[in-house]
Amino acid sequence: MVDPNKELERAAGEHKANRKFVSKLRSRPPADLDRQFHELHDESFAEIDCLDCANCCKTTSPIFRDIDIDRLARHLGIRPADLVERYLHLDGEGDYVLNSAPCPFLGPDNYCSVYAARPRACREYPHTDRKNMLQILPLTLRNTLVCPAVARILRRLRN
Repeated sequence: MVDPNKELERAAGEHKANRKFVSKLRSRPPADLDRQFHELHDESFAEIDCLDCANCCKTTSPIFRDIDIDRLARHLGIRPADLVERYLHLDGEGDYVLNSAPCPFLGPDNYCSVYAARPRACREYPHTDRKNMLQILPLTLRNTLVCPAVARILRRLRN
C-alpha cells in the first residue's frame, strides 16, 4: 500500500508540472481521456486506502444540496433546519458547506459516522471516474493537493 502523506508531499512538489500538464490536456485532449482516467482511478484506489488518509474529510467541505440536507437530517433524526443551524453555512457562492474542518462526522478511525447518508459530493469524490473528465480538469488539478489517489492518477497520465 502507498503512504498517503508521502504521496501528498510529492504532489505538492509536482504541482507546477501538473498545472502545465492540465493546460496541455485542455488544449489537446486525447480521444480516450475518460478511459485513461477510469483505468488509473481503479489502479490508484487499489493501492491507496481512503481510511489510511481521509484528507478530503479533514481539509475540505463538500457542497450540501437540499436533497443531501434532507437525507442527512433524516438519518440523524433531526429537522433539516437544525442540521443547517448546527453544521452548515452558506459560502460566498451560495452553497451550503460545513462550518469547519475536519468534518464533524469523521471519526478518529477515519470512518464516516453518516456514510450511508453522506452528501452526493462525498459519494462522488474525487470525481476521477466521471464522464467528461476534460470539463473538470481544473478541479482535478486542485484535488491533487487533497487526494493522494488523484495525485497518482495525474502523475501516471503525465508519464
